[in-house]
Parts: sequence; C-alpha cells; structure tokens
Amino acid sequence: MNKMWKKKGNVDSDTCEKLMSELTISKSLATLLILRGISDMESAKKFFRPQLDDLHDPFLMKDMEKAVLRLQGALESGEKILVYGDYDVDGTTSVTVVYSFLQKLGATCGFYIPDRYEEGYGFSLKGVDYANEIGATLIITLDCGIKDSEKVSYATGKGIDVIICDHHNPDVLPPALAVLDPKREDCEYPYKGLSGCGVGFKLLQAWCIRYKHPLIDLYEYLDLLTISIGADIVPMTGENRVLAHHGLKQIALRKRPGIEAMLFQAGFKKPSLSITDVVFVLAPRINAAGRIFNGTQAVKLLLAESMEEALALSPAIEENNNQRKHLDKEITKEAQEQVLSDLEHPEKFTTVVYSENWHKGVVGIVASRLVESFYKPAIVLVKDGEKLTGSARSVEGLDLFDALSSCASLLEKFGGHTMAAGLTLQMEHLEPFKTSFDQAVRSMLNHQMPVLQIEYDVEIDFEEIDEKFFRILRQFGPFGPGNMNPVFLTRGVSNERFTKTVGDTKAHLKLHVKQKRGRAFDGIGFNLGPWADPLLSGSEVDLLFTVEENEYRGNVTMQLNVKDIRLSALEEVSK
Repeated sequence: MNKMWKKKGNVDSDTCEKLMSELTISKSLATLLILRGISDMESAKKFFRPQLDDLHDPFLMKDMEKAVLRLQGALESGEKILVYGDYDVDGTTSVTVVYSFLQKLGATCGFYIPDRYEEGYGFSLKGVDYANEIGATLIITLDCGIKDSEKVSYATGKGIDVIICDHHNPDVLPPALAVLDPKREDCEYPYKGLSGCGVGFKLLQAWCIRYKHPLIDLYEYLDLLTISIGADIVPMTGENRVLAHHGLKQIALRKRPGIEAMLFQAGFKKPSLSITDVVFVLAPRINAAGRIFNGTQAVKLLLAESMEEALALSPAIEENNNQRKHLDKEITKEAQEQVLSDLEHPEKFTTVVYSENWHKGVVGIVASRLVESFYKPAIVLVKDGEKLTGSARSVEGLDLFDALSSCASLLEKFGGHTMAAGLTLQMEHLEPFKTSFDQAVRSMLNHQMPVLQIEYDVEIDFEEIDEKFFRILRQFGPFGPGNMNPVFLTRGVSNERFTKTVGDTKAHLKLHVKQKRGRAFDGIGFNLGPWADPLLSGSEVDLLFTVEENEYRGNVTMQLNVKDIRLSALEEVSK
C-alpha cells in the first residue's frame, strides 16, 4: 500500500509563543492546542475543564418546543408511549436512556428495536403496527426516522403522533409532529455533531428545564450517551466532548450493572475506561446483539437493575460477540483471498467481493478491513433472498454516496453518506455494477490511485516526552474525530533491546527504541512485524506514533503506539 506522511499544518509563531507563556507549556503542546483551534487562555480553560454548564440551550433546536409539550401531554394524560430505536449501539443506548428516564417519571411506555434481518434499518411498518397493537399514541424514534416519511405517514394514519430524534442528513422532512435533527437546514442549533442518543438526551434536557426537574437525574445516563458518542464515530468536539468527558467519569463509578457485567465478561480490570476502551470493549458487545441476534437483548442488559440480573444476561451478549469475532476473522480472510486471487485488482480503483455464504451481520466490518488492507473503496456483498445486499466503506477524498449515485440505474436501492453506505441489487447486475462503480471512482479520483495519508501533528524528540508532558497530553482527551490522539514524528530512532515480532502470525512488532543516547521507550506497532529485521540489524528509522498509557500487572507506563515506520535515509514527508 502506498503511504504518505503529511504534517497537519503550520501555526503562527507569535500565537504559539503567547500560549506557551500563558499556560507555561512547551512549544509542542502549544502547537497541539492551536491545531485544535485553541489559541488563548479562555478557550484553553474550557478545553481542559469541560463543564456541563456549557451545554447549549436545547430549545435552540427546531421543533423542541412542540416535542416537549407533546411529551408532557402524554405524561399528564397517561398515554402509552413507544420508544423506538435502531439496532446498533447508538440506537440501543438511545432507547435505554429515554425509556428508563420516562419509566422513572411514571410514564406508561414500552420500547421497540427492529430486527436487522426482517425489518432492516430505520423506522419500520412492523414497528408502527406493534405500537398500534399495544395502544401507543406517541412514538419517539431515536437514531432513525428522518428518511422514513412513508412510515411516519402510516403511523399518523393510525392516530399515532411521532417525535423524531435523529442526527442523519435529511432529504425531505417526514410529516412528524416534531422533527428534532440539528442537521435540518432550518435548525439553528449551534452544534451539528450530536449522536442519535445525544438528540434524545437534548429532548429530555429540554423537558427537565421546562418542568424544573433536577438535571442530576438525567446526568446519570451520561455513561450510555458516551458509549453512543464513541461507537458512532461522531465528532469529539464541542458539546460531544463535554458529554463524553463527564460520561467517562460516570462509567468509572461502575454504577450500571449492565456495563459492569460486560466488562467482567471481557476480563477488563482497569479502574477507568478511555474512549478507546469504550470503542473496542463495550461497543462491539452491544453491537453484536443486533448483528447476530436482536438489539433488544442489549437494551435488556443495559436496563438491568442488579448485578445478579446483569450477570444472567451478559453471557449471551459475550457469546454473540465471540461469534461476531469468529465470523469477522473468517470472512475477512476469505474476502482478502478473493481479492488477491484477482490478478486485475492492482489496476482497479475499487474492491468489490461477494459470497452467498457470508453472514450479513458483519459485512460492514469486513468492508472496513478491506479498506485497511488495500486502501481502495470496498464493497462486501452477500445473498439476501433473490437479491444481493451489502455494505460499502470509502477512503479519504471520495464521496461514496456520490459514487453509488452514478451507478443508481444498476441498484435496487442504496443509502448512506460520504464514508459508509448500504446497497441492494439484483444478481444479474453484479458484474455491470462492479465495472460501473470502478469507472465512477476512477473518474472521481481523476485517475489517481488513492494513497493513504498519515497525518502527524508535531515533530518531537524523545527527550521532551516526560511525565509532565504526558500528564498534560492526557487532558487533551477524550479523543475522537476532530480531536484525535496527537500523532508525533521522531527521527533517527534505533533499537535499544528486546525488539521482536509478536502475535499468532508474528504480524505485530514489540519494540524498545531510543533516539541517539537519550531516553528509550517501549512501543507496539500493529501489522509492522516486517520492521523487526531492519531494527535488529541496527538501521535508524523514523517513527509516527501516539503516546499512550500501558498498564501491566498494576504498573502504569508510557508506551508508543507506532502507526508507521520508514528508514531515516528515505525522507518522504509532505510538509
């Protein structure tokens, strides 16, 4: 895979000097702040000390007044409310938050998670029928509904009002009683990056403010909201970062039995969690319920009120996750082999694979793995009845939705956004689609094969990375899109001792390196095993890495998470 190292940008030297003086920090740390849009004492204070008081007024969101009044009307008259959410992490955490909060208010309510295989994504006719059967007169949709005008009209026709809480880009607004979505064009809400769970949270926040209910009762759910923020890859900026900062503290208190049970099943023993832990430990287990079985299973676990109840439910979630990991591994291997057996693939601009034997629940994960392996837009298709259905993932600089739009005549249906999408097509259209999709991507990329750009923030010497530096660096978190864990470049690094390959296939690199005669660091480099020989032979290399906390047998140390390596003699950094 072609790779290019690229510096993120330059900063104004006067601004940098001023920030260094005001905060008494190094030039590297000041540079990191400026690259994140923080250039003075006041903005730095808000960045390092996120406050819940800084959350935006929820009534700035279009239709919030109507939604709150309708919700209060249902509460006062004892109407039955159905809380409806999608089957992924964002949807199931949303349902847990809103359903649990309303229940504690004494509301008459139920919840509904659609079946991934029978109903598909979004608001479903079957869900509306269920609401009608139980006598619900109000449906609150979470993380879905913005593109389901037909289903909303169907509900309205049955005398059911709908409040939509969504965060996806709307086309035509559905005819709901209230549509809460910060991305609608006529919405002046100042922060557009909320998760679906975040929009549901704002509805409850608005209700608390209007009816003078203690917000502390709502803040108990920041742990679940934080899981949605991490799992849904929404921006870790502004309001999301404030919510996640406090949500991680909430998770650390270990008050929610369902979360504690999942951590127990995972063998997780650290006293606190980072967003990385949320994404790689909690989120896959919650997601596995919807991928392998049904998302209702995850909601029931998150609603558990005792450890006894949670520990009775969590083994099924763990089993689903184990099955998901097995399917992920096996199907990824088969898909990679399929790609490598295609002698024309090196000249293609896309990766499209298909098997009638693959599990529909992991095609999105496998598509992401193929992008990692070959760095080309990837589509993984499986047989679904008489049709093919699948997931697509993109590379930076290519709008996947636009690429699929140019092939619309060959597709039964498709939807998504710039980086991820889903699609359905007839079997006989597979080969024409593969050709058309490749031609579309080739044209959109101006016939230039995509190149993976690895951006770094700052060039730094190992000597600067001391305990004070790391203590301040940790306060840059929580990390995520828009506020990624800073990537550093260090030149002239050599093996100190113990460098070796690790893992079942020896694909990964465990290293202990130094810069000249200075400080040495342990590091891990995933899929960088081939660099063991050059390092052991004495070659000097340049590293791109993040600095992370490593805990082993109770000892906490700094560790380099190496993103890429090159020989020091081969400088190909874009500046």
